[in-house]
This record gives sequence, structure tokens and C-alpha cells, in this order.
Amino acid sequence: MAKPKVLVTGANGQVGQSLRDLAVQHPALDFVFVTKDELPIHRFELVANYFDIVKPAFCINAAAYTAVDKAETDKEMAYQVNGDAVGVLASVCRKFGTRFLHISTDYVFDGTSPEPYKENTPTNPINTYGVSKLRGEALGLLHNADTVIIRTAWVYCEHGNNFVKTMLRLMKDRPTINVVSDQVGAPTYAGDLAQAMIAIIERTATQGWVPGIYHYSNTGRISWYDFALAIKELSGSHCEVLPIPSSQYPTPAKRPSFSLLDTQKIQATYELTIPAWKDSLQRCLQRLA
Repeated sequence: MAKPKVLVTGANGQVGQSLRDLAVQHPALDFVFVTKDELPIHRFELVANYFDIVKPAFCINAAAYTAVDKAETDKEMAYQVNGDAVGVLASVCRKFGTRFLHISTDYVFDGTSPEPYKENTPTNPINTYGVSKLRGEALGLLHNADTVIIRTAWVYCEHGNNFVKTMLRLMKDRPTINVVSDQVGAPTYAGDLAQAMIAIIERTATQGWVPGIYHYSNTGRISWYDFALAIKELSGSHCEVLPIPSSQYPTPAKRPSFSLLDTQKIQATYELTIPAWKDSLQRCLQRLA
């Protein structure tokens, strides 16, 4: 019997590369990885032809336009990749009977909630990136009601550019760094998110597929400053880390001041155990070392 094919878009991104790392541990699945150059996911005919040849049982859309500040001026590209392309993939998945799994973001919320965001909390993005990702969610569900959307936050891993790698570099180069202390959330180790998505795919055969929106991040509640302090501690750095308010670190795109996600739904539905943020950070730092 042929192994189920899992098509992963955004193969060079943090989640895509983390899935590639894990693929060898799941020999019952046949992973196929594509970059944006190999498959322009906003073009329906090309995507449909590709699906007709590859015939994937599952599609994980890990492709995204993630340059949050640049998106403020590069709106067209952000909407194309984070919005329109999701609608195309969702449509093609429905046409070929492929299960569609799409990654979204905490930035669909405005950051004013007094408690962790649930999946049904009203959305209200405050920057172009968030608007473009919310558009992707809407188009995904509009064109394919069977879609699974996973919102995540503060993603990092050994691959690509991210907060953890930036902090390690700055802590090596500078005696003192300033880090924003009034933005609160929880980080997500891309390896854990990748593992969770594989678990969702693997349980489909026995327990079924439950479409809808889910939240996933590591457990805990911290600020970026707390995150930086933990990176300093676990890496053994002697750099001094100082807290500053967001007002002292202006950026083109506004950031939500609170983006903690309630992950109970994904844990209950898919029987997932989510690691604590500091444990995952330690694993990542060990791999980087």
C-alpha cells in the first residue's frame, strides 16, 4: 500500500525546515517539500497541475510572508502570499480530496484582551501582516470548510532568522542590550509545532480529522524581556539585558501588547501534550550549540 503523501509548502521557512528534520522519524509518511520557486502557490493552474501529478493526501501550508515591518509598505506581496495563496491551496485541496493544514498567527488579534485568546475571540489585527493572515484564514475556510488552521506565536528554531538567534548574536557582540518588556505572550519552538502537525496527520487514520481553528504555542506566559533573560541564562552569556517599553523601540508595524493563546482546544481535540516554553528553548539552544 502506498504511503500517504504530505506536501509541505514553504520548505525553507522555520516550520518547513523543522518538518524536514522530523520527516525521517516518520517513515510511514511520504513527505514532499516545495519552495516558493518550485511551486508558486498563488497560481491556481500550476498548483492544480502539481497536485494532479503528486496526489498528496495532506498539504501543510508553511509558506508565509513574515516580514512584519516590511509588510506595511509591501502590502501587495503580503496579501498575495498570506491571503490569496491560501485560498488557492484550499480550493485545490478540496478539488483533490487533500486534507489542508494551514498556519496562521496571534497577530490576527489586537492585543487588548485581559485573558488568553480563544479560537472564537473576535479578531482585530492592528498591522498589515495580521490583516493579510486573517484574510488567508477567511479564504481558506471559505474555499474549503474541511481546513485545519493553527494559529501560533513567536516562532523560533535552529533555522532561519528569529528572536533567539538574534539575541545570541547580540549577546556575543555587545556588553548590554535593551529588550521590550511590555509585550506579553508565549514563544513557539517550531520543532514542537511541526511535531504537533504530524501527530494530527497520523491520528486522522484512526480518530478522524476535525477541521476548524486551533491555537498552538508552548505553555507559559512571558515578555520578550523574560525570553531574553532565559536565553542569557541558558546560554551562559554575561551580557546585561535591560527592560524597555515598546515606546522606546518604535517599529513601522504596531505589535499587539498581549498575544497569549489559549491552547486547550488543540490539546483536547488531538490529545496533544505541549512542552513548557523554557524546556523547548533549552532543547533548541543545545541543538544550536
